[in-house]
Amino acid sequence: MRGQPDEEAVLCTDSKTYSIKFVGTSNSMLLVPPGDPVPDEGAPTVAASIVKVAPGNMELVEVAPRLDKLRSLLSERPYVPDNEEEVGVQSEAGLYSWEDLVECVQASDGELMDELRALSAIEIRGHWRIVDERVMDEILNVLIHNSVLFEWALDSLKEDEVITVLEADGFSRILVSHCLGMYARRIDENIWGIDEKRVCLHFASKALKGGKMKLEQFMDKWARSVPSGMQVELEMLEGEVLLERVGVETWIRAFSVSSLPSIPATRFAALFKERPKWEWKDLQPYIRYHLGLLVFTSLFV
Repeated sequence: MRGQPDEEAVLCTDSKTYSIKFVGTSNSMLLVPPGDPVPDEGAPTVAASIVKVAPGNMELVEVAPRLDKLRSLLSERPYVPDNEEEVGVQSEAGLYSWEDLVECVQASDGELMDELRALSAIEIRGHWRIVDERVMDEILNVLIHNSVLFEWALDSLKEDEVITVLEADGFSRILVSHCLGMYARRIDENIWGIDEKRVCLHFASKALKGGKMKLEQFMDKWARSVPSGMQVELEMLEGEVLLERVGVETWIRAFSVSSLPSIPATRFAALFKERPKWEWKDLQPYIRYHLGLLVFTSLFV
């Protein structure tokens, strides 16, 4: 059972979350303590003792995990190496351990861990942190620069070599490893290959930081910002951007699925506040990736 005093309690298994609802019944249910299932032949009949009359029962309904609080908690104190030295390692204000998150967030352990991975969170000195995006951007750019300088193949990066070189550039081992985990995929024990889609998405988000742009200008800026040899495709940005027609021109702006509430009703309210009308192809990424089609379907059944 998980939930704070001001929240509706949920029941969590290892991998799923369930709401708990009381369902009343028109028939009386009598609660009787267990007796001898096979009484001896000839034994006198014993009257059953009714302990309680139950007016209904508790029903479990699978629901989406309530993960909005997790993002809020981790955003209280993003990890910035220089700031950590100023705050001091003894200060734990705004920091949360795994046990703290389990206590605060209404989600199963499996769903909680999946969301931590989705948020690219990392455990540092016993606390789960989101690394400041400017730090990760700097590490990624230095990694790409060094791949040119040292003639590294981006589809076959040696982990120990990458860590050694970037440590010499002033980055900690744990953050370099985290960068590989965010923007690459493990091929072998010591070999990583850059994930082209993740890297392209990173630079697309960076290009849209200043606000909406004409689509043609954005595509040109995006293509010039990614590492040589990578091909940018608009389909990579599904669930991350919205396109708008203004006269004969098409504009693009950031609108990430990760920024939406996790509770289905609240998410739909946010979506239709953003746009009164949606085409299915535009709406689908915002209800499929995070909530799943099962939750979407159950909302209307």
